This record gives sequence, structure tokens and C-alpha cells, in this order.
Amino acid sequence: AATGFWASPFVFTLLTTIVIAGFAQGFGYAMQGAAILTIALSVAHISRASEPREAFSLSATWTALFFLIAVVAGVGRKMSGQADRERDLALDRLGRLADANALLYSLHKVAQTLPSSLDMDDVVISTVSRLRELLDFDAIAILLFDETTGDWDILRQEGCRLPARMTDAELPAALRRAATSPGVVRCDHLGDVDGDGLSERSGSALYSALTTRGTTTGLIAVERRGSQAFDHRAANLLAGFVPPLAMALDNARWFSRLRTVGANEERNRIARDLHDRIGQSLAYLAFELDRLINHSRQNEPIDEALEQLREDLRGVVREVRDTLYDLRTDVSERNTLDETLTEFVQRVQDRSGITITVDAVASERLPLLQEREMWRIAQEALTNVERHSRATAARVSWRYDGKRAAIRVIDDGIGFQIGQSGRLDSYGMLGMRERASSIGATLEVHSTPGEGTSVTCVLDPSDHPSRSADRSLPGART
Repeated sequence: AATGFWASPFVFTLLTTIVIAGFAQGFGYAMQGAAILTIALSVAHISRASEPREAFSLSATWTALFFLIAVVAGVGRKMSGQADRERDLALDRLGRLADANALLYSLHKVAQTLPSSLDMDDVVISTVSRLRELLDFDAIAILLFDETTGDWDILRQEGCRLPARMTDAELPAALRRAATSPGVVRCDHLGDVDGDGLSERSGSALYSALTTRGTTTGLIAVERRGSQAFDHRAANLLAGFVPPLAMALDNARWFSRLRTVGANEERNRIARDLHDRIGQSLAYLAFELDRLINHSRQNEPIDEALEQLREDLRGVVREVRDTLYDLRTDVSERNTLDETLTEFVQRVQDRSGITITVDAVASERLPLLQEREMWRIAQEALTNVERHSRATAARVSWRYDGKRAAIRVIDDGIGFQIGQSGRLDSYGMLGMRERASSIGATLEVHSTPGEGTSVTCVLDPSDHPSRSADRSLPGART
């Protein structure tokens, strides 16, 4: 009032109030504030003005400005709130991705060093073998629960005849009871007091649920002829055996699901490999047959061409056979890496004429998954030597001292120049890189035109994780 209401030079300070109200409480609160201020000032200003028309015009101008500022403040708050929500969502996604990354990394490290197999068949076979060392039984069955259908898959059965899948209603009553009971259920009188067992000749049984994360994931049934054939000691032995078995089966099932994702990439790689080698050979045979048909129609001699075509066809058959054999060749619990290398090298020598020596020194074995990837890297490098190097000699060395593992393939072939390796997966480099990275190893490739190529893969657990990736040195095939 002292400075003239709307005519006051301090009227702009009221705009700050509206802006603060809009950002603090939103659009509605800012409009209410603007309405109160403009009504109070306009009434006072017009009632005391000597020129009501000018006072009314000034009041209308300031009123419009105040409401405009209120609208801007409200919209600004809404946009700011939306941006905050999007930022929170982005941070939440980033947090979940970071958690998933940490879990996958931990999972991968465990998978590479886990002493037990992550293959379902291996787990089941070893389970039955170990149980035979602990218990005397005539029939055994291991069932896995399928949460998608609610049925039970029979993973392994001996001494009984069961379908591949059973429903809850098809399970013996005692086995159904074990599925919901803690601990081992002992039945001393099958066929009488305790109902039927899985085998018609069984008189005693031990049943137990396989539980992980508080959920029943499977069942194990051990049966024996005669009543009261299992005592408390046998029940206690099975009870101690069940938890690690349940964990091993659940691990195998989940890793099987994870491997399904990687299997698609491996199928693509194999398909590309078959197309590059066998596909081209078959295309050549088709063109050659077309040419011979045309010559035959013109009564031209084709005997020599047919002889050559027969030899070419035999070569393709050999190539298919070798390719399939190479795909099946792998390290296992029984076949070590150096044994597999020696066998594969012999086949490469026989079909290519390249002199290849193997120098393998290993005091013990790597975990199977790591050893398998090292083998595949060496196999791909040797395949490159056979197909592309034009080498006359090559050398393969394998070293493992219990801590550090290294495999190297060296040839005296033509080598190659940087940047002339063609597509991204030329010479299988992409596959070798991915395999090395998957086990935390380093991959180094050296090549000089006219002087040959060397491929070295080193697995050293003492290396920092950040080094567990491919280092493509100058001259690396890309």
C-alpha cells in the first residue's frame, strides 16, 4: 500500500512466491496463490486510484502475468517430477543390471571351478553310483518336478518299470507323503501296511523329497525286497545324502537352461562353418553335374569327367565325415586335453600332410569346463592352420602347473597382414575370443606375412579380472 500496489516497484517480488508455490505444491496451489494475490491487490489498487480505467487496465495486465507465471510454475513442476521419475526408473534399472551382472559373474566363476558336474545325466549317474556304495538296494528312482505341468519326470530308474512321466495321482501313496514330509520316510511293509512301492517285488523303501530354496524340486526312492530291510542307519545315510543331491540336480537344471541360450550361437557358428566348407563343395558338384548333362546331350565323351566327379564326391564325403567327427571330439572326465589334442592332431596330419608336433606337460587337470574351452580354442587354431596357413609344419604346446595354464599353436605358413582378415569372424577369431573371455583367459595372436602365425591362450587366475579379455596384438586376425 505504501508503494502503490500494482504501481509499486516491488510487485515483482510476489512472482517469486507464486513460482515457489507452483514448484512446491503443484499447478493448483500456484493458481490459488495467484488468484488471492491478484484479487487483493486489484481491489485495493482500483478503489484508491484517481483514474479507475488506467488502474483497471494495469490490474488486468498484472493478473494475466501472475496467472501465466502460475501456469508455467505448475507445468515446470510436472515436467520436473516426470524427469525425476524417469531418472529414478533409470537408476533402478541400472541397479538391477549391476546386480544381475554381479550375479552372472559370480555364477560364471563358480561354474568354471565347481568340482561336480553341471550336466544332469552326469549328476544322476554319479548319484546312483555313490548310493550303491552306501546302501544295498534292489530298485531306485530319481524324479524331478516339472513346475510347468505339475508332473514328475523320471530322470533315472533301476529295478522298476516306470513311465517317463508320472502325475501326483500315479505316485505310490508313501512317495506322495514323502513329497510333503520333512526328512526321510521309511516304509517297512510295502504292499501291506504302507501300500505299493515303485516295484511290485519291493517290501521296504526309503523315500525323501529333494528340497532347494524351501521348494520341493524332486524325489528319490530307494527300495529293497523283504520287509524291514532298511534300518535307522540307512535312513540317516540317505538323509545326509539328500541335501547335496538336491542342490546338484537343481544346479544342473538351471545351468541347462542357461546353456540353451548359448546353444543358439554355437548352432549358428556350426552352420556357418558347414556352409563355408561343405556348402561350397556341394555347389561345385551341382554345377559339375549340370555341365556333364549338357555334354552328354551333345554326345560328347564324359567318362574322364565322371571319374573326376566321383573322386570329388568321395572327397566331400570324407570332408563331411571329418567335420562331424571333429565336432564330436571333446575333452571329458576320461579324456584329458593332451589325449584329445594328440588324437585330433593325428587326423589333421593324415588329411593335410602337415607335420604337427604336440608338446604337453600337465601336472593335473583344469576344471572340466575350463579345459573344454582351452581345447576348443586349440582346435580352432589348428583348423586355421589346416585351411588357411599353407604351412608345412606346426607345433602345439600345452602347459599346466596347477596354477597357470597356457596353450600355443605355431605354424610356418604364409601369415597375414593387418586389416586383411575379412569379415569379423574370419578364421574363427570371434569364437576364440569369446571362449577365452568366457573362462577369464587372455588370447594373443601374432602374425607376420611369410613367417607364420602363433596363437596363445593363457589362463592365469592371479590376473586381475579386467585382464580377462582378448588382447589382439598387432597382426591379430579380426
